[in-house]
Amino acid sequence: MSMSTGGSGGGPMADINVTPMVDVMLVLLIIFMITAPLMSHKIRIDLPQANPNVQEVNPPEPIDLSIKENGELAWNDEPVTDAILQAQLRVAAQKNPQPELQIRADKLTQWQKIASVMAEAKSAGMVKLGFMTTGANGQ
Repeated sequence: MSMSTGGSGGGPMADINVTPMVDVMLVLLIIFMITAPLMSHKIRIDLPQANPNVQEVNPPEPIDLSIKENGELAWNDEPVTDAILQAQLRVAAQKNPQPELQIRADKLTQWQKIASVMAEAKSAGMVKLGFMTTGANGQ
């Protein structure tokens, strides 16, 4: 709002400056003129169709391989030797879908034993490998 004391009346004169409002309105008019034709165009979207005939594949049960402190191995809580472990890993690697091999080792197990089991699993063709941990109380 602008005030001036000049003029013929001798009192204050109040004029509203509409120039900024006109500028904003012209900018909005130009924006709407450009975007309005774009709103009327149709966009074709190809969405995938659900197939009700496809059955869900249940993931296989993971394999629990425990390694004790002294190096003893247990395949799903059944003791195994290194030779049996290699054979079972080869059989498990051929399954489709392949089960996950979850290695659970004691805290004091030597890392060399864990590394050798991982190398055997890789050479047998196992792709999915995980590590299980135990809580503070050993459970």
